[in-house]
Amino acid sequence: MTTRNGWRICAVAVLFVATHAATSERAWSQGVVGEVEQMLPQALGGATPGSQESRLGTAPGTDQGPFGVQPGRDQPLMGAGGGTAIPRVPASISAPDAGPTPRPRAIGAPEALPVPRAQLYGSLALPDEEEAAPLPGAMGLDEAINRLLAENLDLRSKSLEIPQARADVLTASLRSNPILFADSQLIPYQPYSNQRTGGPVQYDVNISHPVDFSHKRRARTEYAARVVNVVEAQYQDAVRIEINNLYTAYVDVLSAQQIARYAKASVEGFDRLIRATQLLYEKDLATRADVSQVRSQQEIAQVGLIDSDENLRRAKRTLGVMLNIPPDQAEGLEFAGSIEDRTEPPPSVDELVHMALTCRPDVVSFRMGVHAAEAGFKMAVANRYQDAYVLYQPYTFQDNSPFGTKSAHSWALGLTVPMPVYNRNQGNIERSRINIEQSKIELANIERRVQNEVVQAAREYAVTRNIVQKIRTEVIPSSEQTKNDRFALFQSGEPNTTVVSYLEAQRAYNDNVKAYLDTAVRHRRSMLNLNTVVGRRLVP
Repeated sequence: MTTRNGWRICAVAVLFVATHAATSERAWSQGVVGEVEQMLPQALGGATPGSQESRLGTAPGTDQGPFGVQPGRDQPLMGAGGGTAIPRVPASISAPDAGPTPRPRAIGAPEALPVPRAQLYGSLALPDEEEAAPLPGAMGLDEAINRLLAENLDLRSKSLEIPQARADVLTASLRSNPILFADSQLIPYQPYSNQRTGGPVQYDVNISHPVDFSHKRRARTEYAARVVNVVEAQYQDAVRIEINNLYTAYVDVLSAQQIARYAKASVEGFDRLIRATQLLYEKDLATRADVSQVRSQQEIAQVGLIDSDENLRRAKRTLGVMLNIPPDQAEGLEFAGSIEDRTEPPPSVDELVHMALTCRPDVVSFRMGVHAAEAGFKMAVANRYQDAYVLYQPYTFQDNSPFGTKSAHSWALGLTVPMPVYNRNQGNIERSRINIEQSKIELANIERRVQNEVVQAAREYAVTRNIVQKIRTEVIPSSEQTKNDRFALFQSGEPNTTVVSYLEAQRAYNDNVKAYLDTAVRHRRSMLNLNTVVGRRLVP
């Protein structure tokens, strides 16, 4: 008894030292490891780089509870007693994976880029000539979208979730392996004899084959196949969001191009003003201060032109990142397109809502999630019962040589059927049933949200279109006429008209041009936003 207690004390001491060492090591390393974990890219959805974790939580309709696996799964069946009809090995070694189904996969949609307002630098003026034709080889929006789908690294990474989900279907469809087991029983510590009876020694070889009589394999295969449909729809939604980000960056480039064009027109306008002011100065109709003031305004416009050129290069570099183009090459690219609206109005709001509810991949993913939840319910029902085991023992040898008799060979056939007295998976069945209702509620919620997004996008399109037309046809012509009249009076040497009054008219005209440019860019974004909220390409 003393020796046994001594061994127990030693074991406890060793366990305490090992636990204390591990705790100390964790405490020392948690500071460094914790900092590293906090720096994980948010684009991975919190997944560890290089791991097999999904890039975004749980896919719609694929909730499997907080325990990871369902209690109805086959557990080790250890033979507690003798007999040839009982497998004496864990059933888990014959299972194809560590759980009832592969983990649910999900694809995280890219985070939407913030929509910047049009950057305005210095003085701007509306060019007299129409927008120039795009240069040969300039990249249009369609070409940019095609390159995004082919070269964007984030989408290429997320697309690999689909073949992984299909591989999960293969894993779910695998059958459990039969078990080969050999043993020897009743081996004596001292030889048997007529005085020391026992035995005889027995040698067995048996094969146990699982029988999935509740069709768990079929249920988990169907569930994994439903998850593939969800993942495919989620990837399409990731593409939709990434294309929307491309819209944002692309319109930013077009806006920067227009700002540079307007800034150049402003510089040219001040060149004409300087020549007129210099001529009036030579005729003693203007002062040197007037000439200096105009030159100062021209320098400000030239600084704005330099700044607008750099803003254009910056916008191109941002777009180049999305298209997987190096920065130096992106700066040299030319992009074709206009911020002007030259298309017909989109369909009615009711038609747009119907299109969105039919086509938008995020709605489709939640609709597929309802089917996945229903398949999960069937899987939970199938997991009520563990596999039965059919045992075939083709070889049994009983050694009767210690008794001087002839040894015997025999065979056996048996069946092991677990009795589901306690573990009948009631909790997971109820959870799966609730998950179906929850998935339907989530589907209704996203449908309502999508409907609201479409209505708001349609209103934004209509309002900005009217504002752009009003500024273009009424505000700017009136302001430009006032500016031109002031310039004509100043150029003619009208006594009551000074360069200050003209510059004030020029400032009011610039403000109207900036308002027009800002609203035109806003309207162009609203046009492309209709494509995003509907899930279809409606406007170019």
